[in-house]
Amino acid sequence: MTDAIRLATRGSDLALRQASEVKTELEDHRTDVELVEVETTGDRIDDELIQDLGKTGAFVRSLDRKVLDGDVDAAVHSMKDVPTDVPEDLVVAAVPRRGNPADALVTPNGTSLENLPAGSVVGTASLRRGAQIQAHRPGLEVEPIRGNVDTRVEKLLAPALQDEHERRTEAEKERMSEDARQQERGDYEASETIEEGVENLDNDSESDSESGGDSAPDNRQNAEFDQPVEEWFESLTPLQQSALGREVETAFDAVVLAQVGLERTGLTHHVHDEELPTHTHVPAPGQGALAITARKDSDVADVLRDALDHVRSRVETTAERIVLEEVGGGCIAPIGVYALVQGDVVRTDVQVFSRDGTEQVGETRELDIENYARDARAFAADLRERGATDLIEEAQRE
Repeated sequence: MTDAIRLATRGSDLALRQASEVKTELEDHRTDVELVEVETTGDRIDDELIQDLGKTGAFVRSLDRKVLDGDVDAAVHSMKDVPTDVPEDLVVAAVPRRGNPADALVTPNGTSLENLPAGSVVGTASLRRGAQIQAHRPGLEVEPIRGNVDTRVEKLLAPALQDEHERRTEAEKERMSEDARQQERGDYEASETIEEGVENLDNDSESDSESGGDSAPDNRQNAEFDQPVEEWFESLTPLQQSALGREVETAFDAVVLAQVGLERTGLTHHVHDEELPTHTHVPAPGQGALAITARKDSDVADVLRDALDHVRSRVETTAERIVLEEVGGGCIAPIGVYALVQGDVVRTDVQVFSRDGTEQVGETRELDIENYARDARAFAADLRERGATDLIEEAQRE
């Protein structure tokens, strides 16, 4: 191929970073790439939660339509957002090496999930994450939170930063008022000195030293604030500065999101995060992986497969998506599926929850690597018989 591959991506920071990684890898294989930003349905409905959009694929369909219409050659998606019913003329041409599949708990001060006080408010846009948190820590409150990775982190950090800003501002106002009072007293005393003479001033000073003087005490309630407010603001990270100006309706004590999202956006160096174990908080199917879609009959699909496809990641995410499809879930379902190739088996963990986390159907099973697709379907059938599909349908109705 001589023409550059036109690669569609969402315009969010995370999506652009993911697409840039794909672009770099393709360019390492001597393939020119042009990134094309596309606005999706999910991007346009900022005040809705993922599960309230009415269908899966809110971040995917718009990009894939561009591929099918020939406006672009391929599209980059987060695998967990890709519906299992891929259009007939489309193919997942490549699954690059998977990133970290785990979830992460982020708090303003580094408190772990186990040490969050009862009644703490945890934010998440995922039914699965909310159910898992409530199942593991029933005393916590789960509230919905919407937005990109950085937006959710800003909503978490905002209340504490805004409170500190308010206290610093009040302390600075009080210091300025005190300084003004001191200046007024100084001016008055200077005037008296001129009128009464040096002797009277000395007598006043002696009297003041014995009695404590008539100057007002230092009422700086926030003496620990040794910086002007403007200097303090300049010392904050760009993330904290942005959080300071964000309007937040709910004060969150923690948020749960994908660890790979923190890593790909470079936020792990700016937040306190705890990686949650995948056996207790089983990730969403495909979490941490990317999916590159292209037209089934195009030469581009072959180029993408040869340059990007990572066999182990494809096997693991395919097993997860088969279970998801057979059980009847989707990206809006409270279901976690995580497969890991271990020698000649694909070890697969599944958790299906009621919306409040009080009911669960789950199991870990080893699938034969040579017949993992068949075994995944049989695994899903057993889970359906045990009520997994019923839990999903009930959660979606609620």
